[in-house]
Parts: sequence; structure tokens; C-alpha cells
Amino acid sequence: MRVKRGLAAHKRHKKYLDKAKGFRGARSLLYRNAREAVERAQAYSFRDRKVRKREFRKLWILRINAGAREHGLSYSKFMNGLAKAGILLDRRVLADMAVRAKEDFARLVETAKGQLAACNT
Repeated sequence: MRVKRGLAAHKRHKKYLDKAKGFRGARSLLYRNAREAVERAQAYSFRDRKVRKREFRKLWILRINAGAREHGLSYSKFMNGLAKAGILLDRRVLADMAVRAKEDFARLVETAKGQLAACNT
């Protein structure tokens, strides 16, 4: 008895073609092109989930640094002062405060400055 294998292949092809929906040209229509495009897209997606975390951390640090320098402190001294004061806010929250709640951020900078002055004397 002969074995008909069309069903499995059709299912496999359909899976890739469904994932390639919205791609331009042959990449969404032809199986081989769609498979290559989908596999590459998934590889980029996996890699860039890690990169996104790095990029956001960089952005947060830039914003905190800009906010701290407005009040006469560098980023590293500001973070050191906060650590010595026992203030455990993460960079995402600090960056948000530097942009949206400038008065509260200014109070944090003053706290950090005071803590650094207390440690230096």
C-alpha cells in the first residue's frame, strides 16, 4: 500500500506561510522564501528582546544623568549618594521622575548630595 504524505507537508508549509502573513512579495507567497524569512525574523526577534533591555537601560541612565547634572551632580555620584542614603529606586523609576516629576527628583538629588557631604567629612 502506498503512503500519501501530502497532508504533513501541506500542514508544515501552511504553518510557515501563516507566520509570513504581511511580508512583502514572494516572502509571503512561496514556501521556501517564507520559511527563510520567518526563521530569520524569529532569530532577530529573539536577539532583539535582549537588545531592547540594553537600549532602555542606556536611555534611563542618560535621562538620570541629565536630570542630576541640572542640579550639579554627575550620574555616578548621584547613584552613589542614593545608595549611601539607602534609597533603592530602580533606574526606570528614577528616569521617569527626572522627566515627569522634576521637583521630587530635585529632592532626591539634594538627599544624595547631603549623604555624599556627610560621608566626605
